Amino acid sequence: MKESASAGKPVLVVGGAGYIGSHMVSALVAAGREVVILDNLSTGHRALLNPAALFVEGACGDRALVERILIDHAIGGVMHFAASSLVGESVQDPLKYYRNNLAQTVELLSAMQSVGVPYFVLSSTAAVYGEPQSVPIAESHPSRPTNPYGSTKAALERLLAEVEVASGMRHMSLRYFNAAGAHPDGTIGERHEPESHLIPIMIQVALGQRPHAQVFGTDWPTEDGSCVRDYIHVCDLADAHMVALQALERGAASSTYNLGTGKGYSVLQVIDTVRRITAHPVPVVVSGRRAGDPAVLVANADRIRSDLGWIPQRSDLDTIVSSAWNWHRRSA
Repeated sequence: MKESASAGKPVLVVGGAGYIGSHMVSALVAAGREVVILDNLSTGHRALLNPAALFVEGACGDRALVERILIDHAIGGVMHFAASSLVGESVQDPLKYYRNNLAQTVELLSAMQSVGVPYFVLSSTAAVYGEPQSVPIAESHPSRPTNPYGSTKAALERLLAEVEVASGMRHMSLRYFNAAGAHPDGTIGERHEPESHLIPIMIQVALGQRPHAQVFGTDWPTEDGSCVRDYIHVCDLADAHMVALQALERGAASSTYNLGTGKGYSVLQVIDTVRRITAHPVPVVVSGRRAGDPAVLVANADRIRSDLGWIPQRSDLDTIVSSAWNWHRRSA
């Protein structure tokens, strides 16, 4: 493959003040890349900004602003982490999700096309699959999202393919399963308001910030009756984006990849691990199943391993929970 003329150029990270975006910025800086962060701080946090990157406060849907950034900083590629991502909220307010996730990104892509930035890495989601027909889920699984969050990401994936036909802009769409954990140095980690993810909720209980956590059903058709999910360490996610970016720079074709380990952990296994690592009882209240929760969501990530050589290094449950515990204790 012929290396792109944009290889090694500065990277624009949209949503770089958020959970996954901040870890991506850290990985890029560690690799010696110049980084510009664009974030409107609606869900991002100034405390997660990397001081080695240039920060611009603003929306990715502000086409004039994005064009200025792309030109002034000779941006070679864009990595997109700015999206509304709460499934329940997306059902209650689909217009917000189509506005934030789709309409804003249309303007971002328009600016890129106008300036001639050649490649784009999308933070996508396993929610594009909907109810799994088979597990583990491969990229060939039908895309039938069951909520507006998944629908907007699926629409973006289709749009990227159509933009490539029109302009030649290449892309990588990376479908996450369950992002978790924190940077090993404890400086950045998971912070959502409100928090909806299992591991940080359990840790908040251990820190006395919540009285208990909820378990939504123990009568699922799984080994211990609780839901099973594929957890992937956030630093492994950042590494996957890095190899995707580098592949594009080497001239690789556009592609779509699952990001997961192929191994599932149950809710009760996660709770037991949090209890052991935090040395706290972490009381839980069992309630009924949540509508729309699949019993098992586990990735088949063979394609990215085969194509790009990406292998998760930190995604065993003990490492994930220990890193998250370290971060939450430091930031409490």
